[in-house]
Amino acid sequence: MDKRKIKNFQIISAVFVCILGTLLHFTYELSGKNGLVGAFSAVNESVWEHLKLLFFPMLLSTIIGYFYIGKNTSNFLCAKTLGILTSMLFIVIFFYTYTGIIGRSITFIDITSFFVAVILGEYLSYKIMISNFKCNSTVAIIILVIILICFIAFTYSPPKLGIFKDPITNQYGI
Repeated sequence: MDKRKIKNFQIISAVFVCILGTLLHFTYELSGKNGLVGAFSAVNESVWEHLKLLFFPMLLSTIIGYFYIGKNTSNFLCAKTLGILTSMLFIVIFFYTYTGIIGRSITFIDITSFFVAVILGEYLSYKIMISNFKCNSTVAIIILVIILICFIAFTYSPPKLGIFKDPITNQYGI
């Protein structure tokens, strides 16, 4: 596969994820709090719900990309899955580290970390795609399906853990 084609797709993917992720922050409220929309949009201000803003656009980009470059890139699904996981981990680790240090969250830093996470994940995906890295695509698909199920299930029935708690309302999930 042509490295330039992969690079261009990854850049477009990053822009797509940033735009769609930003829009998904508002779609639940704009839908009149429609439960179906809540499955893939942020339903509150918890860290978990904000991870959806990253996961679902990246998953959609992965599906689109599979038909564009993925069929000709042997490690495409693994690369995209590792990019998604890295982005999500970056957001969680960065958020809890900086808020642990300064004692509160700052919206500008949260938004910036989202964009950095997207770029990091897409860049890692690119580097893996152009490498000789080999992995099992079936495992990558299983991981994505498990994460998808967790996001949907925990929207409606989240565990009573801090990552799921809305810091504004002190509520969990929908």
